[in-house]
Amino acid sequence: MKLFNSLTRQVEEFKPIKPPHVGMYTCGMTVYDYAHIGHGRKYVTDDLVRRLLTYNGFEVNHVQNVTDVGHLVSDEDAGEDKMEKGARKAGKTVWEVAEFFTKDFYQTMDSLNILRPTVVCKATDHIAEQIDLVKKLLDKGFAYETREALYFDINHFPRYDSLFGLKRLLNNQVAVRDEIQTGEFKKNPADFALWFKAVGRFSDHAMQWDSPWGKGFPGWHIECSAMAMKYLGESFDIHTGGEDHLTVHHPNEIAQSEAASGKPFARYWMHTAFLQVDGTKMSKSLGNYFRVADVLERGFSPMALRYLYLMAQYRSPQNFTWSTLAAAQTTYDKLTEFVEKVARAKIQDSRTELSKEKLKKLDDYKSRFLAALEEDLGTPQALAVMWEMLKSNIPDYDKRDTLLDWDQILGLRLSETGGGVEVPNEVRELAAKRQSLRDAGKYVEADSVRMEIEGRGWEVKDTQVGPQLKKFQITNIK
Repeated sequence: MKLFNSLTRQVEEFKPIKPPHVGMYTCGMTVYDYAHIGHGRKYVTDDLVRRLLTYNGFEVNHVQNVTDVGHLVSDEDAGEDKMEKGARKAGKTVWEVAEFFTKDFYQTMDSLNILRPTVVCKATDHIAEQIDLVKKLLDKGFAYETREALYFDINHFPRYDSLFGLKRLLNNQVAVRDEIQTGEFKKNPADFALWFKAVGRFSDHAMQWDSPWGKGFPGWHIECSAMAMKYLGESFDIHTGGEDHLTVHHPNEIAQSEAASGKPFARYWMHTAFLQVDGTKMSKSLGNYFRVADVLERGFSPMALRYLYLMAQYRSPQNFTWSTLAAAQTTYDKLTEFVEKVARAKIQDSRTELSKEKLKKLDDYKSRFLAALEEDLGTPQALAVMWEMLKSNIPDYDKRDTLLDWDQILGLRLSETGGGVEVPNEVRELAAKRQSLRDAGKYVEADSVRMEIEGRGWEVKDTQVGPQLKKFQITNIK
């Protein structure tokens, strides 16, 4: 398996530190607002990595943080805490906002069939670990204290300006960022906060904890380092994030983590490119973002959105439009219709052994499908192999079994669309009654029957191969 390592800017063979165990850390949400479908693309990428590793026999310890304090409006320590901004907007406390949007985030991820992380860790539950890490950096001479905060001194970490090609980025950006000023506190404009004191602009901060430096709260970057090292150790295998983390958050994580431990932090860094809307970056500040709830409201399936994500390689920018989602929905429907058609045929019991020629062809498809994914998650190539297999002269039930096997990686919930849930006889009878009414042109009566079917927990969908019944997916959030 090969992955593009953003740190070395090369495609590298993946070799875990302690096979078959894999430690994987994914930067989670700052829970002050709703997640949008741009976030969905990033977390589907993480999910795909985890599923592929698991399919190949690895045991993945997947850790994901919840940032519920310390992330300021500007990544460079300027502005107010995003949690306080979200609380003011919602008219709630920061704790209420964090609870609400954390629950909404995971409900959204569930709808996209993203596996829950092995460990979900909140920043506010790990204050002690963050304080200990700051103390270690201070004792080793990598940090300094000012009247308003404790900062990491990048001049004591020589590699800092070369991380992720950062030297070029800093040269281009620092000169034009008016908000970054050395002032009376920072030694260097790029020094970043480890701990904010509850003084001055933060004297009324809603979230404060006791520390050796007085009451205050942690900076955004220290949270991920402290929690990643607690659950995965000082060195682990994979760290993921969005491409916006390349310039600030992830260089800061590496600097503070490796300064504290003296060991390499994460071996492989993966960054998912932005999802654009009509050619423009999707962002909350621009107001041009959509949620999965908007997708549902327009009658699309979350699995169609997931399929859309898979149509582009994760490192390539992807453009979202409602027409491209409609095309993805049509394509996804063809997959579910095929699975359901095979399930209805009930021909599994009459199988015959595949000929050597067809068996070889099927094995070739499997090898090519996995090879595409194992070459830095080549999802467009993998989908092309999938459709080539489905159009081949291999028996349908073998194609169906192969498709469901591959869906363990793709995560499109195809096993739930046909044969996975037995349709009760009374629901089948209602569906047949509705179809008879439609055939007779009695659409009002047919719609009344449809509502009765939905009241029993089933959705009826008209397709080219006839009406299809699907069990409503109900997500329980704890």
